[in-house]
Amino acid sequence: MSGELTSKSIQAQPEWLRGVPERVGARRFPDGRVVFTGCGTSFHAAQTGGEALHALEAVLRPPEADLLVCVSHEGETPLTLEAAQAFGGPVWLVTGKPDGRIGEVSEEVIVVTPEVEESYCHTGSYTCAVAALDALRGADVRWLRLAVEHALADPFEGGDWERVAVVGAGRDWPTAQEAVLKLREGAHIPAEAHHTEQILHGHLAAIDERVRVFVLEGEGRAAERAADVVGALGEIGAETTLVPTVHPVVDIVRFQLLTVDLAERRGVNPDRIRWDDPRWDAARRSYG
Repeated sequence: MSGELTSKSIQAQPEWLRGVPERVGARRFPDGRVVFTGCGTSFHAAQTGGEALHALEAVLRPPEADLLVCVSHEGETPLTLEAAQAFGGPVWLVTGKPDGRIGEVSEEVIVVTPEVEESYCHTGSYTCAVAALDALRGADVRWLRLAVEHALADPFEGGDWERVAVVGAGRDWPTAQEAVLKLREGAHIPAEAHHTEQILHGHLAAIDERVRVFVLEGEGRAAERAADVVGALGEIGAETTLVPTVHPVVDIVRFQLLTVDLAERRGVNPDRIRWDDPRWDAARRSYG
């Protein structure tokens, strides 16, 4: 099975990230309350920006904010467009395409990738969006390129697993969610994201030695609780890796590589996230 497009995007990330500071330029978020929104992978990127609402929630209850920042890889996501239209103030768009419909209702359109990603299993467009949100807050993101190169050279070792769980909190919670989305859509493997504290409050009952667990370490109190999670999982017998974390852009890369590895082991194509199967294509077309 092919995973050529996904692998190409993963490996292109250092070069794509190199151009993010220039694409963002001198633009910075204004003072005031900024809320971020999106769907799917774009929502996970939005969460790294600060206060975030899923696009459907932003439609149901538009936030009282000074700026709504929409993240959409091609600027066409229907629910994100609805959120932008429902919002009563200025909208900015972080995207990979300058002429999408969301851009038509946005005051600023920040194109953060050099091209639209070909694989439906988005990787480079995710990391570039996350880096751009950081840059728009005034952070120096130039170091991310080299850090991602190092992560690409240090993949997780895959296996024939029945289920995978990824645990995280704080800055790592978006990474946990995005990691399991890659595993689900790219490798078609049952994967679940657990908040570091929540897994200690009942979720352990559904985990046993058949579950492969990755615990994102975090920092401060989150790191202390991550150590508690690792200890508890050891008592159960679940194979567990404590993963040091530094930044959402860097921390997702090894899970991207793991997705391609597991997809190859399972004989599936991550590039089309199962839309090349008539049943899943029909399911996707049923709701638009």
